[in-house]
Amino acid sequence: MISASAIFPPLTIPPLENGDKLTRAEFERRYEAMPEVKKAELIEGMVYMASPLRFESHAEPHAYIMGWLATYKAGTPGVRLGDNPTVRLDADNEPQPDALLRIEQGGRSRISDDDYVEGATELIVEIAASTASLDLHKKLTVYRRNGVQEYLVWRVYDRQFDWFRLNAGEYIQVDPNADGIICSQIFPGLWLDKAALLGGNLAKVLEILQQGLATQEHQAFVQQLMR
Repeated sequence: MISASAIFPPLTIPPLENGDKLTRAEFERRYEAMPEVKKAELIEGMVYMASPLRFESHAEPHAYIMGWLATYKAGTPGVRLGDNPTVRLDADNEPQPDALLRIEQGGRSRISDDDYVEGATELIVEIAASTASLDLHKKLTVYRRNGVQEYLVWRVYDRQFDWFRLNAGEYIQVDPNADGIICSQIFPGLWLDKAALLGGNLAKVLEILQQGLATQEHQAFVQQLMR
């Protein structure tokens, strides 16, 4: 006798593929079934899967950003840092940004019971090489609509760094001050020497950040977080 399982083989979970239109629940189901996939995102209900990462156009810039943010986090209790975390933003959007900073107590996001970030974190960074069009258009719209307060995009091929701040529901570009430094409005003391970063001078980037960490504004922010 032919078994029923031979006639009707067990259903398998379909793989994630670029361009799939999925609900967030189905996206998570397929992503979790593919542990070999390291980065996939759901943006406006469509699946985007990362290409292999090159060194100079992504891996090294990513390391610079993480070193800069990790130094800030080390000096700022109450702030949490994430590297490539999946973020549940809304029913159609589950991005996996290159880096994020979030305020632990009293912030705009939370950590779910199954260990995902839920809600709009205060700051998100994307390293944009081949993904520049996505990062500066669809993702920017999604982050703005969900209330991400500061959105940073390093356009590696263009040798540009964009820092956007949410103002009255729209993103405005934050320019460096007279000293060439961009200062975060949400995270006091998070200072960035844009020219040094684009020039690959990590030592200078961290030197300027230390100056920001030494300001009274940063100390007052730490005291606020501790309360």
